[in-house]
Amino acid sequence: MTKRIRLLAALLATGLFAQAQASDKFIIVQSTTSTQNSGLFDHLLPAFKADTGIEVRVVAVGTGQALKNAQNCDGDVVLVHAKAAEEKFVADGYGVKRLDVMYNDFVVVGPGNDPAGVAGSKDVVKSFKAIAAKKALFASRGDDSGTHKKEQELWKAANVDVKAASGKWYRETGSGMGATLNTGVGMGAYVLADRASWIAFGNKGNFKIAVEGDPTLFNQYGVIAVNPAKCPNVKSELGNAFVNWLVSAKGQATIAGFQQNGQSLFFPNTGK
Repeated sequence: MTKRIRLLAALLATGLFAQAQASDKFIIVQSTTSTQNSGLFDHLLPAFKADTGIEVRVVAVGTGQALKNAQNCDGDVVLVHAKAAEEKFVADGYGVKRLDVMYNDFVVVGPGNDPAGVAGSKDVVKSFKAIAAKKALFASRGDDSGTHKKEQELWKAANVDVKAASGKWYRETGSGMGATLNTGVGMGAYVLADRASWIAFGNKGNFKIAVEGDPTLFNQYGVIAVNPAKCPNVKSELGNAFVNWLVSAKGQATIAGFQQNGQSLFFPNTGK
């Protein structure tokens, strides 16, 4: 018996070989800070692992950075929320196919004294114009995330040049959603946030939702398996198992079951 065979036999006898194989059964998911900060992954991933035995390791960054990381082959799946950027990712050959997974919406939160007078509005562009006109403090993520991309769209629609206001009433944190909410609360600045992160956020102080209900604030999430033609080392089989589970009846029901304080944070909508 060769030394290699004897070593393999010893590993099999001790169970270490099976453990080593099991430890390799994982994927890397590039995703957003909102899905992480909201607690969604803490809810989803144990259920997925129980069904498949596959561990998911999440890299939580802004959507833009998540897509860049995946383009650099540092990930097997992306789960993000900037549809135009996701579709370009697929069109450029980095993703196999984009699938809708779930949605929620964006909200504008602000201090109780509401210096811009926007509380109760359902017109987000009008509200952004009012914030700029009053030069009321606004904390932006400034990180090329899905939330930041949406915010930039809204400022453009409001014909407001926030670059000119940068460092004045318009403050860019370069941080994730939770950190930006903390900054906003600390300085009394309005913030555009996804509703899930706001519900899960624990340091609200006197802040409340000021603007909500505008159809423009719809927030769609998509999932994409990284293309092995671009990234030969991608774990396609395991990654596709995660994608297929998310859009399956079981995955969609698990998303629907995620709540905090009796409130649903995400709404499954694959195929709708």
